[in-house]
Amino acid sequence: MARISFRALLMAGALALAPVAVGSVAAQAQVLEVAVDASPVGLDPHRATAFSTFQIISGTIYEGLVAVDKDLRVKPGLAESWTVSPDGKTYTFKLRAGMTFHDGSKVEAADVVSTFNRVLSKDIASPLASRLAVLEKAEAADPLTLVLTLKEPSAPLLISAGTIAIVPRSMEAEKEALQRAPIGTGPFKFKEWQPNGFVLLEKNAAYWRSGAPKLDGVKFNIVPESATRQVGLSSGQYSMLPNIDAATALQVKGKPGVKLDETLELAYSFVGVNTSRPPFDNVKVRQAVNYALNRQEIIAAALFGAGVPGGPLSPALKDWALPVADFACYKHDPAKAQALLKEAGFTAPVAITINVLPRQDIRDMAQVVQAQLNKAGFKVELKNQELGQFIQDWRNSNFDMFASTNAGSPDPDDYFFRTFRTGGSTNVFKYSDTKLDGLLDSARAMQSQPERKKAYDEAQRILACDGPIMHVAYGQLFTGLRANVTGFEIIANRSLSSLGDVAVVK
Repeated sequence: MARISFRALLMAGALALAPVAVGSVAAQAQVLEVAVDASPVGLDPHRATAFSTFQIISGTIYEGLVAVDKDLRVKPGLAESWTVSPDGKTYTFKLRAGMTFHDGSKVEAADVVSTFNRVLSKDIASPLASRLAVLEKAEAADPLTLVLTLKEPSAPLLISAGTIAIVPRSMEAEKEALQRAPIGTGPFKFKEWQPNGFVLLEKNAAYWRSGAPKLDGVKFNIVPESATRQVGLSSGQYSMLPNIDAATALQVKGKPGVKLDETLELAYSFVGVNTSRPPFDNVKVRQAVNYALNRQEIIAAALFGAGVPGGPLSPALKDWALPVADFACYKHDPAKAQALLKEAGFTAPVAITINVLPRQDIRDMAQVVQAQLNKAGFKVELKNQELGQFIQDWRNSNFDMFASTNAGSPDPDDYFFRTFRTGGSTNVFKYSDTKLDGLLDSARAMQSQPERKKAYDEAQRILACDGPIMHVAYGQLFTGLRANVTGFEIIANRSLSSLGDVAVVK
């Protein structure tokens, strides 16, 4: 099995995904049959929050000004080049000539300006809005030249703004249109969606990159049953099971005609709490949860050992992440947890409810977490929800605690600022810490990577034990493929952008 070696970079960031394939002779139509476990919750790239959506649309239908390669390095996307002013406050992007959207309209700088306006619109309420918080104005200097003026220097701006999916300017005020009929610039364009059945993409014959895509289409089959997906890959009914967990990987490993790609992912499993509700408005209770968790036990039971304990940043980000040994609360100590609850004024057992993301590895994790917390002074009820209700409750901060998984990012700002900054666009935890806010504000304005690391080191120490998320593990990410599928590159951020280079050989 090939393993991807990671390199941290100065700037980068991204979100979460999954796919599969069925082949035929080159002279015939090649539609890659992909099996995924859940139906998307809308297809609007500026409103989506679920992996089930991102795995279908990111890098396939939609693209940004820049992209991230398999080594997590920034590379040109819709912008072929860019320059940054000496003061770090002006970014000038040069778009590629001759690009078109799937509806046939030209891709111009005005579309990028309109896209950013859409993301910032209160009516759209995009969770990506905080990525553009530092933007003073966006202007089209000419049809192919975009100028971004910032309120202050922002080291992560390139990836934060660059990976926002660009859509036609006609969509700026449209709140629902892209949810059902996406229009992007990517190698594949939307053709059909049968809810709970499949999403079918077809080849974008006018795609800007020469030689891509090689496939005539990609069909994302919605197959909730893991066993059915496994049998389908083994039989050749499906050619790809993307971004699968360790349990599924073990089932397909070694099957005739099947291969596995793997890497340590940026996404993480965790339990999060609502800091505006008792008991989690008390920092000692949050600390108690951390002491109650035995992360190695969770990894062994829920991830079949295919993962590592992790703090606020993935160990894959070697230039950024602190080792978990730096966090005192990561030592499993139920007695310490009970003492903290008592100090906080709570009499055991402390009753809490955990909303659970409907994914098997998260369900398994939640059951282990429930048992561990119950031994440390809590009384836990698990609430297994369907995906739409889970997301709605998440958005509305309607939870005591929830168990889930989140996409990480190659640059700490992209994750930390929107998730933990007071008022951040995905700060559903109602968390606020003035010291942390100051660290995050200063770090994004720094141009020096060593200085930024000092700030993020301190931020990690605050978040690991006192924050609203108890990071549990960073899992090994797998993609199962038929042996005759070529050109696929597994990426730690779960992007399926390499599908544009995939082919099926006879």
